[in-house]
Amino acid sequence: MTLFLTLYFFILGTILGSFYNVVGLRLPKGDLFKESRSHCPNCHHTLQWYELVPIVSFLLQKGRCRNCKKKISSVYPIMEALSGMTFALSFYLFGFQVELVLALLLMSLFHMIVVADFAYMVIPDRLLLFFLPLFIVYRVIDPLDPWWASLIGGAVGLFLTAAIILLSKGGMGGGDMKLFGLIGFVLGWKLLLVTYFLSTLIGAMVSWGLLAAGVIERKKPIPFGPFIVLGASFAFFSGRIIIDWYLQTFF
Repeated sequence: MTLFLTLYFFILGTILGSFYNVVGLRLPKGDLFKESRSHCPNCHHTLQWYELVPIVSFLLQKGRCRNCKKKISSVYPIMEALSGMTFALSFYLFGFQVELVLALLLMSLFHMIVVADFAYMVIPDRLLLFFLPLFIVYRVIDPLDPWWASLIGGAVGLFLTAAIILLSKGGMGGGDMKLFGLIGFVLGWKLLLVTYFLSTLIGAMVSWGLLAAGVIERKKPIPFGPFIVLGASFAFFSGRIIIDWYLQTFF
């Protein structure tokens, strides 16, 4: 039964992930609800249901539009697969406990942020404002211990990031600051600091790798949102293990 339910959550994640791709691409342009049907961005061919099956349609069509044969971005199936895996992991770790709701909310938000930041280098305020009340309600139902750890985490996320932006003269953006504030509110200040460390470490390693490979140029801006999301995901799923390891190793 556990295997069946884990597979169910994987499939659910890929289906929702397909929708999250659309939200991430359309919301920053302000046309989320202006176009009712998905279509090829090249030839504007309206996609049929069998062209929208997550991952499977991409593979069967060999990554090309059935109408104009233009290549389809691999971002679509990759993000659908990642959404499926994070949903399955959430159920595997938490089962039908209240933490599962938080995990699915976070993974949903993170998916849309990654797509939007990769495409436009922006983290939409409307996206954060949509999820904020949901997280507030969740933390009222299932508060951190102590409850005010959410308030401290949110404040630290906002003001620490604001200080970094001022000192680095724009090293991060306002969207990053708001995202850190939201993560701090949801996870608390301890896991927020883990998120800071991991996102900075991962971001630096990936950036150096891309520079060495000649993929990006020095001083050319790259989206930091995906690194924040990755760091926050590690912090959410295994941050307490990381904190315990650090304290036992160095103290």
